Amino acid sequence: MDIKRTALWAIFLMSVLILYDNWQREHERPSLFFSNTTLIQRATSTAPSARITPRAPKFVVKGQQIHFRMDVYDGDISTVGGTLSRLSLTKRVEGKQPNFYITLFDQTAHHTYLARTGLMGGNFPNHNDIFTILPGPTLLADGADTLSISLESLVKSGVKVVKTYTFTRGSYVIGINIRIENIGSVPVTPTIYMELVRDDTSVETPRFSHTFIGPAIYTEQHKFEKISFSDLDKGKKDYAQSADNGWVAMLQHYFASAWILKEGVQRQFYADKLGQALYRVGMKELVTNIAPGQHVDVTARLFAGPQEERKLEKIAPGLELVKDYGWVTIIAKPLFWLLEKMYGFLGNWGWAIVLLTLLIKVAFFPLSAASYKSMVRMKEITPRIEQIRERFKGDPQKINVAIMELYKSKKVNPFSGCLPIVIQIPVFISLYWVLLSSVEMRGAPWILWIHDLSQQDPYFILPVLMTISMFLQAKLNPKPPDPMQAKMMMFMPIAFSVMFFFFPAGLVLYYVVNNILSIAQQYYITGMLSKNKQH
Repeated sequence: MDIKRTALWAIFLMSVLILYDNWQREHERPSLFFSNTTLIQRATSTAPSARITPRAPKFVVKGQQIHFRMDVYDGDISTVGGTLSRLSLTKRVEGKQPNFYITLFDQTAHHTYLARTGLMGGNFPNHNDIFTILPGPTLLADGADTLSISLESLVKSGVKVVKTYTFTRGSYVIGINIRIENIGSVPVTPTIYMELVRDDTSVETPRFSHTFIGPAIYTEQHKFEKISFSDLDKGKKDYAQSADNGWVAMLQHYFASAWILKEGVQRQFYADKLGQALYRVGMKELVTNIAPGQHVDVTARLFAGPQEERKLEKIAPGLELVKDYGWVTIIAKPLFWLLEKMYGFLGNWGWAIVLLTLLIKVAFFPLSAASYKSMVRMKEITPRIEQIRERFKGDPQKINVAIMELYKSKKVNPFSGCLPIVIQIPVFISLYWVLLSSVEMRGAPWILWIHDLSQQDPYFILPVLMTISMFLQAKLNPKPPDPMQAKMMMFMPIAFSVMFFFFPAGLVLYYVVNNILSIAQQYYITGMLSKNKQH
């Protein structure tokens, strides 16, 4: 068995392994490669709240729900702890489907996702105590830029807490002011905590795709650290413990929430498991000594919204990293920047994908030309290889020696055609993650039947076109002399196409356009080589 055949078998086996792993995760079974922090969900999120995979009921503390509404949020604040108990994102984006809402924070019998605060270090008001809403509006008035809602706690150990949420028109950043009043007779030194609590229920995720759900911590020293639910199950503490900067976040596909304290304020980080399938990540800040009759205001910001990279960059250092590209970040970020520029020019994300794919193909044209030139040379000597296999039939060692001598005499490197492809692979993988991770694709139409680039093609037209294009590419490539290799090369388009029937339309669009351009390039380059050879 020669080297090329071995390489092809390796590719085939890896493809089968990836397909099997995706099938495992699709059927809620353990993954071979990923920590099982999420279960892939089939439902999309076009209703006023995201659909959740049912789990065992959780104990829900009941309290009065204070309903509020402004241009980007519709939600509730519970009188239990003065906690944001529901937060639906309602902002309409131009060019996208109407009413394309999702609920981030929620507290029901089957789902928990909360942003809460409280005091510790004594018998002080915390997230379990009852708060009372203070007089004031709960709807953003026409012409007003901000909406402030305040709640106060009962007095515990001489301490009263007043929480004020400030919502700003058009912003996914909520201002939080926590006034700690000492109305007792002795000084107090409480510690304030701000945390995000979430269960591990699945969310809107494309099939055959793995996206991270769970906590993350960022500091200037340790940078961006994701913490899987499985690590919290094991009690691992492999993250920054304290710093005078940074934030904590809870991530899911397309969306995130994050508590952000002032820079220069010392804080401690924590992340742990609270109960069955319930986790939290948070920060603690020691409040200075508060004398009787005095008060201290602690301010923070709470981000809760889509992972729009450019907006995140302006909110806090490193916050754009919640849109996680993994190890291909260094390539993915420039690609997204370029994709944004294309969108700014064309006004349609689908056409921006088409144009970006075209630009990438142009940039890699010299490498593609070298690859196709190598394929033409291999095609020319294929009959000789078949003759060698027939001549030394039954003696693999002599076949390999004779084929290597043929390569040497004809100055053909069987892997020279693979090298240009290998160089391009990181770019293709990076673009895959850009298209999979960009919330801008959510609800964004292309043309005709494609109304949402983040969802699968409803009529499977793009996946069918992709399958056809893959077969055409296989036909244009030199036919492997080994019948088994030839069958495998024809089977691979079918194997890969299975996944693409369930991929988001934006991803499939990229691969369809890339394949069509590759076919055109290959036809043009091989034609030019044939003409040059005739002359």
